[in-house]
Amino acid sequence: MQRAGYGRGKTPRRPGPKKASNIDKDPVGVYCRIRPLGGEDEECCVEMISSSTIQLHAPDGLKANRNGEYKETQYSFKKVFGINTTQMELFEDIAKPLVEDLIHCKNGLLFTYGVTGSGKTFTMTGSPGEGGLLPRSLDMLFNSIGPFQAKRFVFKPDDKNGLEIQSQVDALLERQKRDSQQSVPKTPSSRQKADPEFADMISSEEACKSDSVDEDCCYSVFVSYIEIYNNYIYDLLEDAPFDPIRPKPPQSKILREDQNHNMYVAGCTEVEVKSTEEAFEVFWKGQKKRRIANTQLNRESSRSHSVFTVKLAQAPLDADGDHILQDKNQVNVSQLCLVDLAGSERTSRTRAEGSRLREAGNINQSLMTLRTCIEVLRENQMCGTNKMVPYRDSKVTHLFKNYFDGEGKVRMIVCVNPNAGDYEETMLVMRFAEMTQEVEVARPVDRPICGLAAGRRYRNQAFKDELSRRLEERGGPSNADDPALVNHLIESLPALPGCELVDPADDQTLPRLIEVLERRHRVRQMMSEQFNKTANSLKSMLQQFDSQLSAKDTFLHEQQNKLSEKDKLILNQRSEIERLEKKSKTLEYKIDILQKTTGMYEQDKRSLQQELETREQRLQRELSERRRMEQRMQGMVTDTRLKWEKECERRVNAKQLEMQNKLWVKDEKLKQLKAIVTETSSTSSGGGGGGPSERPEKPERPARERDRNMAQKRSASPSPHPDFSQTPSRQNRASVRAVQDPLPTSTPSSSSSSSSSAYPSVASCISEWEHRFPVDSSSQTRHPGTPQYRSRTPAPYYGASSVGRRRGQRWAAGTEAPAATLVYGLDLEAGTRTAPPVRPTHRRSQSAGGEKWVDHKPASNLDLDTVMQPIIPNAIKVSTPSEKALSKCHKYVLRHQELASDGEIETKLIKGNVFKTRGGGQAVQFTDIETLRQECPTAPRMK
Repeated sequence: MQRAGYGRGKTPRRPGPKKASNIDKDPVGVYCRIRPLGGEDEECCVEMISSSTIQLHAPDGLKANRNGEYKETQYSFKKVFGINTTQMELFEDIAKPLVEDLIHCKNGLLFTYGVTGSGKTFTMTGSPGEGGLLPRSLDMLFNSIGPFQAKRFVFKPDDKNGLEIQSQVDALLERQKRDSQQSVPKTPSSRQKADPEFADMISSEEACKSDSVDEDCCYSVFVSYIEIYNNYIYDLLEDAPFDPIRPKPPQSKILREDQNHNMYVAGCTEVEVKSTEEAFEVFWKGQKKRRIANTQLNRESSRSHSVFTVKLAQAPLDADGDHILQDKNQVNVSQLCLVDLAGSERTSRTRAEGSRLREAGNINQSLMTLRTCIEVLRENQMCGTNKMVPYRDSKVTHLFKNYFDGEGKVRMIVCVNPNAGDYEETMLVMRFAEMTQEVEVARPVDRPICGLAAGRRYRNQAFKDELSRRLEERGGPSNADDPALVNHLIESLPALPGCELVDPADDQTLPRLIEVLERRHRVRQMMSEQFNKTANSLKSMLQQFDSQLSAKDTFLHEQQNKLSEKDKLILNQRSEIERLEKKSKTLEYKIDILQKTTGMYEQDKRSLQQELETREQRLQRELSERRRMEQRMQGMVTDTRLKWEKECERRVNAKQLEMQNKLWVKDEKLKQLKAIVTETSSTSSGGGGGGPSERPEKPERPARERDRNMAQKRSASPSPHPDFSQTPSRQNRASVRAVQDPLPTSTPSSSSSSSSSAYPSVASCISEWEHRFPVDSSSQTRHPGTPQYRSRTPAPYYGASSVGRRRGQRWAAGTEAPAATLVYGLDLEAGTRTAPPVRPTHRRSQSAGGEKWVDHKPASNLDLDTVMQPIIPNAIKVSTPSEKALSKCHKYVLRHQELASDGEIETKLIKGNVFKTRGGGQAVQFTDIETLRQECPTAPRMK
């Protein structure tokens, strides 16, 4: 927070008190307490070896190293308390010295640490019949200072972490105001009237007190109770007015620093208590407001860190020993903080959700900050560094900053649950405790001795008792202010003479009365002189005794200082010896661990070398086997290629021979047909007496070499073998149907004369066959892809005057005529019936953009922000395939996404062709798969 000043600069921080560099320091005292197991069937993982050492065993389900052996670790503490330790034994060793220091104006911090459900709250609070550290500390404090407590409201908090002294009148007014308002609960008169939650917590035989209380001081106890929940500080003793209509949540408090650089909670309620029962009631009032919840691991799990602070104020009496010295600088304030930290927990085990999950996260974060602060403190002290300790990262560490940076005693109780389920969390707690023991805190110094003489309260009381005794010896009452004592003194004076005055001028009675009064006056003067003389002598004797006592006290104090210095020296040497012994044991233990680790590493190295050699040998064998396999496969490929080349050559030769045979058969048929035609024409011309026209010469048949060359030019695809089982007449009919032979035409006169002849001409025969079996014009179209027209035979004649006739069509000379036709499904060459041809639809060239795609992209696919995207132009995009979309396209592609082994999404494009089925539908035949995959170059490769 900045103040608005000149130049808007920050307010300079007030320098703290300079501490001497040679301040004695003590390590943090870390103790361990083991709670009993919850059930007999639970597995135990903690073993107590000695009074200062425990050993952790890994549970059966957890293997600590790669060899499968259980790893056992040992941890040392200042003292270890087993499962049979009572609350009284724990208090005697840990909390009782802190209460002694509190009475001697020294600060102390005691906190419990551990996993949830390990017994921290029970150790700190306890239960009826088994009071914990907190109630026992309060009981010891009030048993020690009970007779020397100041009246209520003599000490008053100044709201700045300090206390001031009020006068007797102001304190009396405050008490009267308290009695009228009844805002503060009165002290119970007996233990039976206390809260039943704390009834019989501490038995009378277990009560203890301190014997070194300064009787020349007056004491007063103030308590406060806060909790740190979700890194916010709440006052558990604050009496906020409750509004039933609009209840307000509790307001959080802030931390501030006082003039002595100590952290405190601003605005925190501090209640003055005068007895153990009253302190119990105040504590239970705040305990009922503390946040607890039921989790999977603990039925009443603390969800916040609680801090119960006991502040003790003491001030010396004046020189007379009657009243408190009215000097604020003489007031000494010491405090003892009793902290119950919330347990660390794993949400995987507690199954926390919602607010429980947020609470667990804040608890673990604050405990992690505490560990970090301890690590930095340890590093600064051991290595001489000056790193900044992150106290401000958490309210817990910020509140206790002055304990670690200042002076005082710090004690930590590590609570351990030996259940095997808490093994991993217990390991972390043990490591933190082992590290905390190496942090040192400045030892608290003794408070300055007041300049007044010691024993003032006792001497004042002794003087009063002696005065009362002497008065009693004289026969008078012990109280000098008693009216009977005054009457006794009056009676001891000379008696007045009986006289009666009747005249003011009486010369006999008045002189006698004057004489008696003068004698009584002299006696009174003598008594007063004797009393003053006795008082002076007694005062001088008391002063002499005071001087002698002060001299003896000074001498005794000097001797005590010398003795304490010797004790400090002995303790320092002893602690140094213990530290060196502990360090040597730690180093020996680390050496053993390193030797074991080195042996394990060497054994692993040898095993890995053997494994590497074995793998290299196996790799060499696999490589040689692969080379042999490649050579064998090359030989097999060569043999297979040669075999198939020979087979192909054999098949080609067989097919050529077959085609030559077919050509020879057709030539024979053609010769027979020519003979029939020639015989018919000659017969008709001879019967008509000869015509003026002459027959053209018979064209010569091409040579056999030419036929062989023409056979080589034909297609090598196989053709159906001729059926030689048919009769010659059928073969002749088939030849007549199939052959479209160009013949030399005659003149019109000869044709007309021949048509009138009894023997019909070739044209009339063909016309007759065509009228009998009409030929479909569409069947004349050649389809090279159909099986019926895979073999074509050229015309055997190439004469210039050759004219072919088919249904009135003329074929030019030298053109190729079809060797066979289909008439109503008849193969004229083979003489068999075939199915009607399937005419595929016309297909445009791919370069012309005739293909259309069906882009099938399911709705579950994700859009990836990659550069390469499967973009298909001229496509119909669908989420589900439909018959309408398939009927319009030729290609089909499906986008399929799946998760690869490295966690990236892999996209596959499955492509196929669309075919029309005979039933009128569409079918898809998949032909190709493309894979689009995204990889991270920095990600580790999977083996």
